[in-house]
Parts: sequence; structure tokens; C-alpha cells
Amino acid sequence: MGLGEAQFEVILDHYRNPRNYGELGDASVKVKDSNPLCGDVVEVYLKINSDGVVEKASFRGHGCAISQASTSMLIEAIQGKKLDEIKALTKQHIFDMLGIEVGPVRVKCALLPLKAVKTAAYTYLGAKMEAEELEE
Repeated sequence: MGLGEAQFEVILDHYRNPRNYGELGDASVKVKDSNPLCGDVVEVYLKINSDGVVEKASFRGHGCAISQASTSMLIEAIQGKKLDEIKALTKQHIFDMLGIEVGPVRVKCALLPLKAVKTAAYTYLGAKMEAEELEE
């Protein structure tokens, strides 16, 4: 199995067995977002402590393997992170995390969870995310 195949298996595993899946009842903030072009839906839940650290995160959603796997991977990665670290995430972080080349048709699928997680961080802080935040 080559490197690309191995990473594809990781993505499929996250799709078939999503980590931290389900509603988080005591979430500090919840954000739902979707990609109307393909029907992907992601709802993220973040429990944030008084130091601005994500103590726990989970998600619910449905859609293609790329959107759901990237959500599972991102939710896993942000636990224990400060909100400033989450606000600093870029689309390159998602592409690096996935470890495969994401074609133009699937870019919005891959980035949907990033948009939802960053929106959640900004919402919790009472700030507005600028459109350029996802352009980096």
C-alpha cells in the first residue's frame, strides 16, 4: 500500500468511524453550516473553559467522505487548543491534515468543518469572522 493509499484509508476510517460524533449537551457554543451545492451538513459543538481552551468538541453531520472525515479529524485536532489557535487555522492546515490532494470539486467539502469551527470560535468570543479568514 502506497503513502497515498494509506492516507486514503485513514480518511475512510474517519468517515466510517467518526471520532467525537454526537451532540454535546453542555456545549458553550454550537454552529451548524452546510454546503448547499452538494448537501454536506456539519454541526460542531465546543465546550470552552474560562481560559479560552476547547475542553471538549464534537460534531454531527452527513455528507461525503471528505467533509465528514475532515470534520472528524479537525474536531480531534482542536481539543485542548486555545481559541486563538483555532482562529489562526488556515485551509492549508486542513489539506495537510487530510494528506491527499483535494480536487477543486471537493475543496468546499474539505473546508466546511474549518468554516464551522472558526465561526464557533468567533461566535463564542462575540466577534465576526471576516470572509478573508478562509482565504489564507
